[in-house]
Amino acid sequence: MTRILMQKAAPATYKALIALDTAVRDGIDPALAELIRIRASQLNGCAYCLQRHTADARAAGESEERLTLLSVWHDAPNYFTEAERAVLALTEAVTTLPPGGIPDEIYDRVADHFDEYRTGQLIGLIFTINAWNRIGVATGRVPESAGQLTNR
Repeated sequence: MTRILMQKAAPATYKALIALDTAVRDGIDPALAELIRIRASQLNGCAYCLQRHTADARAAGESEERLTLLSVWHDAPNYFTEAERAVLALTEAVTTLPPGGIPDEIYDRVADHFDEYRTGQLIGLIFTINAWNRIGVATGRVPESAGQLTNR
């Protein structure tokens, strides 16, 4: 059985998430936003979002080398700035929600590089991609082939 397409089955919900996704982009570097989206998508196992945001990252100027190493960024410190590493740690913490919540150390690392507004935008961007990932996984979205919109 083919699963629903959210934009057709629940258009108001889908449009609201698009509006949120647009709002959280303000003040965030597009390449950094794509690193966040890719890392969360890797953790959530959303193949559709991973394909889409990897392509968007390339268009934003990301190198193949950094995209390849993103899943192991902890072990590739020379490829990511300290600010990027702080955001990737926050992305992982918000995505996985460890017991006890987000550690102060992770939050403080982000706050060292970003003002309150941008920190809020980053958190918003992280929870928004997590929502998209959950839609993609729940509805069985699969990577597009030749522009096809498909589900399992």
